[in-house]
Amino acid sequence: MVNIIIITHGDFGAYITEAAENIAGPQNEGVKNISVSPKMSLQAVNELVEKAAKEYYSGDGLIFLTDMPGGTPMNVALPLAARLEKAAVICGLNLSMAVSAFANRKSLAFEPLVEKIQNDARRAICEVKGLLKKQ
Repeated sequence: MVNIIIITHGDFGAYITEAAENIAGPQNEGVKNISVSPKMSLQAVNELVEKAAKEYYSGDGLIFLTDMPGGTPMNVALPLAARLEKAAVICGLNLSMAVSAFANRKSLAFEPLVEKIQNDARRAICEVKGLLKKQ
């Protein structure tokens, strides 16, 4: 099973996880949330994420879901992922992405799961009224 570490500014990741579990079911193992606070030093964030990566990395792979490209969560996760054979950092966390990750992490191998999460996240971004007009 591919494990997931969600790293976000503030408690955003905890709220997304709660909502995604309401849809995809409880994730009793293999999912970790890390909330980054402006009160935390960069060293403290690095240590927290590195400890989680050591604990959650498995031969099946590890996916870091972060809230935005270029932010501290991504910047901390990227060097760790670079050192791991099966690891990915996917930015732009949204509810569809989390639901996709939770629903498919037990059944899909690492690379297809990374692709599915990204595709499902992209599909969730749309202006619905415009879609209805086209039909």
